[in-house]
Amino acid sequence: MHVKPYTAEWLAQPTAYLRLVVDNLGPEVSDWWEGPCNPRHATVILADGAALVWDEESGWRLGRYVSGCRDEHTELSGVRYLGGGLLPRPERVPTSLSDARAGVGTSSAWRPSYRSHRSCHDGFGNALFYYGECVQA
Repeated sequence: MHVKPYTAEWLAQPTAYLRLVVDNLGPEVSDWWEGPCNPRHATVILADGAALVWDEESGWRLGRYVSGCRDEHTELSGVRYLGGGLLPRPERVPTSLSDARAGVGTSSAWRPSYRSHRSCHDGFGNALFYYGECVQA
């Protein structure tokens, strides 16, 4: 489903996916929020003081929370990317998080670049739409 970029609906596209990930992380999550766009991203504060950040270009990364809020991009230190693609299945994120904490698996200190946030018509919205349908079902 194509949504016009930078509309309220477009900004909200990742929400269903992010909620599924947060639900799968369960009690490890102490707070989470969606941040500004360019790229669209979200921050998940973990109970141990670390944070997961997702963005639409490089997927999930883990690090120590330094700063950030809903109105600004989150800054982390000691970043490690979880791997598994831009939208790993929500039920796989907890395992990827454990791997990143241990420095094993597909996690890496190197930033992957799966897409550009400027590519508004590359089909990424369809993948996000799928997760929206899962939440509504």
